[in-house]
Amino acid sequence: MALSKFGFIVTGDTFLQDQGTAAFQMRVIGVRHPEEGIEAARSLVSDGYQLIELCGGFSPVWAGKIIEAIDYAVPVGVVAYGPESINSM
Repeated sequence: MALSKFGFIVTGDTFLQDQGTAAFQMRVIGVRHPEEGIEAARSLVSDGYQLIELCGGFSPVWAGKIIEAIDYAVPVGVVAYGPESINSM
């Protein structure tokens, strides 16, 4: 099955943006706090999204909590920054 629905959750400000074509949809959800990522991920799963990516603002601990909260329903990836990037943030 080809990937047709991709979700991305970012930390920063609350927003929702949908983009796509007839063959591919992407939803970006902004949350103010990592714990809000749990509900965002649940909504993506319930809307049929096949893969979720978390921005680098989510620690490995929060990524694990989100994966458990969706009961491993879809793959969840996490963007990571190396130490050389974190110091400049």
